[in-house]
Amino acid sequence: MRRTFLLASVTLLVAGAAASARVSAPAPAAVGTATFVITGHGWGHGVGLSQYGAYGYAQKGLDYTKILLHYFPGTEIGAAPVSKVRVLLAGGAKSLKLGSDQDFRVRDASGAVHTVAAGTYALTPGLKLTVDGGTKPTALTGPLVFQAGSAPLSLNRPYRGTIQVDVVNGKLRAINVVGLEQYLWGVVPAEMPFQWAAEALKAQAVAARSYALATRKAGAAFDLYPDTRSQMYLGVDHEKPSTTAAVNATAGQVVLYQGQVAKTYFFSTSGGRTMSAEDAWGTPVPYLVSVPDPYDTISPHHDWGPLTFTGAKLAKLLKLPGSVLDLQPDLNSSGRVKSLNVVGTKTTASIQATDLRRELGLRSTWFSVGVLSLSAPPRAVIFGNRARLNGVARGLTQTVLEQRQGADWQAVGSVKSGDAGAVSVVVKPSVTTQYRLASGKVSAAGVRVPVASLVRLLTPQTQTQLRGLVRPASVAGARVWIQRQQGAGWATVTQTTVASDGTFAVNLQLTSGVYRARVASGHGFVAGTSAVLQVSSS
Repeated sequence: MRRTFLLASVTLLVAGAAASARVSAPAPAAVGTATFVITGHGWGHGVGLSQYGAYGYAQKGLDYTKILLHYFPGTEIGAAPVSKVRVLLAGGAKSLKLGSDQDFRVRDASGAVHTVAAGTYALTPGLKLTVDGGTKPTALTGPLVFQAGSAPLSLNRPYRGTIQVDVVNGKLRAINVVGLEQYLWGVVPAEMPFQWAAEALKAQAVAARSYALATRKAGAAFDLYPDTRSQMYLGVDHEKPSTTAAVNATAGQVVLYQGQVAKTYFFSTSGGRTMSAEDAWGTPVPYLVSVPDPYDTISPHHDWGPLTFTGAKLAKLLKLPGSVLDLQPDLNSSGRVKSLNVVGTKTTASIQATDLRRELGLRSTWFSVGVLSLSAPPRAVIFGNRARLNGVARGLTQTVLEQRQGADWQAVGSVKSGDAGAVSVVVKPSVTTQYRLASGKVSAAGVRVPVASLVRLLTPQTQTQLRGLVRPASVAGARVWIQRQQGAGWATVTQTTVASDGTFAVNLQLTSGVYRARVASGHGFVAGTSAVLQVSSS
């Protein structure tokens, strides 16, 4: 009887040349591996007066009227029609601590005026107060109007004017009635740094005065909020001589459009151009259009980012199931993001930019989205062969491929992508390693590329011995299993180790069947398997 030994061939997936890249068809980022990079410009809603831009114009020598007319084209400066405003200081409160450093007065609903000794008093909805030199609190009929003596009234902080306290639905409400100019003394330094150029402070004073009057609540018990719902108002202890001077120098002046006080929105930084009201809120306003803002480059918020997010983190912040695969911005005519199409593993959503700004903590809606992701190869790379890594590098510049070197990462080649952002990179790793895409200080998650040692079974010369070789030879000492196919599985029939020259040999009685050699993992390699050897008899 004669035996013949046939060695089957093995097909290896090899592609391209090492350290090169090419543009391929569009592809979404791989699930769980994408890094989204958001970079932007400016801080705030972007409509109206850019505060840093106004500061820049003032430094260039423009006066406050020219600054205002630049940001609110088609308007004019005119006179204010109102002398007092009512500011809601507290609402829905169970108690209020109100007082003064000097004696003060309170007028009740009947018109009676009572004296109150200096100090701080805890008011409850019962409106009981020790007055007129008495020793016990007396219930007064509201609303109560507190009037300052020789020192301002205080409600958490001191305020000019009077403070009216009444009870609404069983809770306390406090409203500060104050002269418009005195109100602005506490607004301007809260909205713009008091050290800035005088003309910028004057522009802010006129804008704040106009905004206060144009946004008063018609028919309500109060006109304004003390915070960003209207504008920041921090009272007496925030006043500064420079900002008070700016208010006084522009006293009574407002921005008018066709005889009406204009809604003079303002914000920190435009990033180089303001946004129109139509783009921001959907309603066109003739004087709230996009204008160039060349001097806000002095702002530390002119450019911001990069902010990085994983797909999983984005999904959590946006309250979406699964993970985010891609982000596709839709821009408006002002260059800002109008909405963002979010492609996820489980859903697709369109999110308005203003909502996105709030959920992600972005400084403005003028931003761009970059994507970095890399996918691992579908199988281990055989030593000496190449592998193709597919990924996405979109919306970023100077993307490079990096390889893990111990605890560090080292650039191994540049990566280029087309408009769609898909890239395909060919690598030739010598041991199991990690690769990632990086752009500047931002990098995607690393992907592990396993490398298996090259294992070959040599054609047997006798029916009692099998020989083979392993590359690289540095895996010497690794265990080698000789396996014979049994049904759908493999059974080990003998074993040995790799010699120092990378060879191995075993003595065994070969019978008809299919054999292979498998080398254990180690030395930086995953387990490697040879092509099969078909043993047959004739």
